[in-house]
Amino acid sequence: MSNHPKFIETEYFGVYTDENRSNYYTKGLTKRGSVYGEKTYRLPGGIMYRQWDPYRSKLGACLHKGIKYWPFKEDSKVLYLGAASGTTVSHVSDICANGYVFSVEISARPFSDLLRLASKRQNIFPIMADARKVREYVHIVPEVDVVYQDIAQRDQAEIFAKNVDVFLRRGGYGLIMVKARSIDVVRDPKDIFKDVEEYLKDSGYKVLQTIRLEPYEKDHIAIIIQKV
Repeated sequence: MSNHPKFIETEYFGVYTDENRSNYYTKGLTKRGSVYGEKTYRLPGGIMYRQWDPYRSKLGACLHKGIKYWPFKEDSKVLYLGAASGTTVSHVSDICANGYVFSVEISARPFSDLLRLASKRQNIFPIMADARKVREYVHIVPEVDVVYQDIAQRDQAEIFAKNVDVFLRRGGYGLIMVKARSIDVVRDPKDIFKDVEEYLKDSGYKVLQTIRLEPYEKDHIAIIIQKV
């Protein structure tokens, strides 16, 4: 295709940008085209790049908002909590091409989409389970390099900490997308974010960075931690 952007490697492993650094892309693990309606560009030789939509993926939003700690590598083992239908999972799968993405989702309808995605990608392991109940999948998921969570529940910080304690290797990284309105619809989101950050510090994790996700997501932050 002659009108595709020039794809340039970024400081984030497995992520590419264009000349204007206005968009981010991952190199498609498969040649099957778009996963969630994102733009794709197929180059000679069959290589395909998938545009990462920051309005559809909070991890994609983190790229546009200047994430400083990027824990994903080609062979990373990732535990993804709140996988939904696999929008962000698909990009993580692209990046961790020789790794594993253990993808936990509790709702049947998005899980069916996740299953279809996993049938085309050997590194995605879909798990239908409640992320509060680690015993439901502790026999499936090994020690991992990254725990990523995007769950809209009041106890989302506690869910995250429980999974980090059980599955994340020492020195590994955790990313939690904090949804203030899922925790409390009345309190100031800034106070909620501060409470979650303090909770994670009190849980023994090193908080590396917090990222406000506006304008891509309202009343959301990403918190990046390391298990020390």
